[in-house]
Amino acid sequence: MTVRSRKPYIAGNWKMNLDRSRSLDLVKTVKGRIGDGNDREVAFFVPSIYLADVSAVAQGSPLGVGGQNVWFEDDGAFTGELAPRMLREVGADRVLVGHSERRHIFRETDEWMGRKVRAALDNDLLPIYCIGETISERQGNRTDRVLKKQLDAGFAAVKSDDAHRITVAYEPVWAIGTGETATFEQVDQAHATIRKWLANKLGEEAENIRILYGGSVKPDNARQLMALDSVDGLLVGGASLQAETFLPIIEYDA
Repeated sequence: MTVRSRKPYIAGNWKMNLDRSRSLDLVKTVKGRIGDGNDREVAFFVPSIYLADVSAVAQGSPLGVGGQNVWFEDDGAFTGELAPRMLREVGADRVLVGHSERRHIFRETDEWMGRKVRAALDNDLLPIYCIGETISERQGNRTDRVLKKQLDAGFAAVKSDDAHRITVAYEPVWAIGTGETATFEQVDQAHATIRKWLANKLGEEAENIRILYGGSVKPDNARQLMALDSVDGLLVGGASLQAETFLPIIEYDA
């Protein structure tokens, strides 16, 4: 196993799944297994309607709780949206920005991404900024170009001294919820592209930014993915919905 300079970060994104009872049972189970959090960071990104309850159950543990989306204004006529301060008020300490389902299903634009990241940082929310290419972009050898364009947008208003508060998640769109996982070589190459871009943008401070892999992460591939020097953690979808599949991912090195 590789020697790490950055604390591993294992995050579960529930998307639009679970109910209140199962959510709280899952949090209680995971909370009881993660110890003091010194050797790895663990977080759940939960439906906003459950944030207050999940945050209350997670209280007193190192388990992080985050929103799945955020708008960049403090208030206003934005029906159905959530301001960063609202997430903070119900106990969230982090948030996803730019998940591929937000981009491709709900047509969120690159133009919004930098404003969302900045708004999260300004409201003491730790953003995970999600990027990744579609299958047609991968097959057209446009992966690097797409990743750099998305990074340009998301980091437009980021300063070097923000770096330690930001995480990047590389999620190839074609591997999310499909059962397909990028090859270890593909993951390594994409993460190398991201790391180089971050270094050019933020200098030495970029070394503080963790880069996660997401896309059909399962108990049987988590250990191998985390063995890659370029992978600082995992963003987990379906396998984060049950303790019996998420705990082995958290404990990938057991």
